[in-house]
Amino acid sequence: MEKTLAIVKPDAMLKIGKILDAIARDGFRVARMRSLRLTRSDAQQFYAEHQGKPFYDQLTDFMSSGTIIAMELVADGAIQKWRKLIGPTNTFTAQQEAPSSLRALYGTDGTRNACHGSDSSASAQREISFFFEQPGRFASSARLSNCSLCIIKPHAFNQNLFGQIIDAIIEDGFEISAIQLFNMTRVNAEEFLEVYKSVLPEFNRMAEELCNGPCLAMEVRAENVVPALRELAGPHDPELARLLRPKTIRAQFGVDKVMNAVHVTDLPEDGQLEAEYFFRILQ
Repeated sequence: MEKTLAIVKPDAMLKIGKILDAIARDGFRVARMRSLRLTRSDAQQFYAEHQGKPFYDQLTDFMSSGTIIAMELVADGAIQKWRKLIGPTNTFTAQQEAPSSLRALYGTDGTRNACHGSDSSASAQREISFFFEQPGRFASSARLSNCSLCIIKPHAFNQNLFGQIIDAIIEDGFEISAIQLFNMTRVNAEEFLEVYKSVLPEFNRMAEELCNGPCLAMEVRAENVVPALRELAGPHDPELARLLRPKTIRAQFGVDKVMNAVHVTDLPEDGQLEAEYFFRILQ
């Protein structure tokens, strides 16, 4: 299996659900994922091979203008497979030659073209190392204020439902200000869920599920975000959700009270605390 680096650029952040769904449908495994903001110096270093070219300054300015998502994707022939999925560099060319490609669908021009992909094995190795093998270099994009936490649980992540769930959150008017893939230990899972220990009989199974594979944590923001996100998530029990609120996330993607697709913050005063656990303490 081959690895490649994928980036969702600042212009496509509102389309991340659709892009992630396309990645899953095309047979990639997402091995690592994190959101961050590059400084201009970071962007210049990352694109150093293009220094001196006419588009270099515009490209580095753009890539440091907002949040991006970096991913390590794994598949047979991942480098060319991803480059085929994103399409030609120039959005207008992509719209003519590969109209179903991600750049054709979500890009704007030759620089603001939605996605980046490594162009060779050497580039993939260097670029993956740049984003994922320099601990502490990049701060999280989390704001850690006026926020809620949403976790896409391992069963939903492993069933490739994450793109659809994220798209539902964005389509409902929420901002995803930070996102990162975690592999929780049992100790971390129990610590995070401790408030439920004496409340829910499913506590042990909930902790087991949270460390049963990769989970995708997101800082979510909106007005009155905690109750609003709980409303979108739906009742804790997916069976009840399907009866009472069939359009909610848990109704559509949940299995049972433990594998209920997502965890979302329950109490308004806990939104920042839960986001800090993932985006500060676990960093």
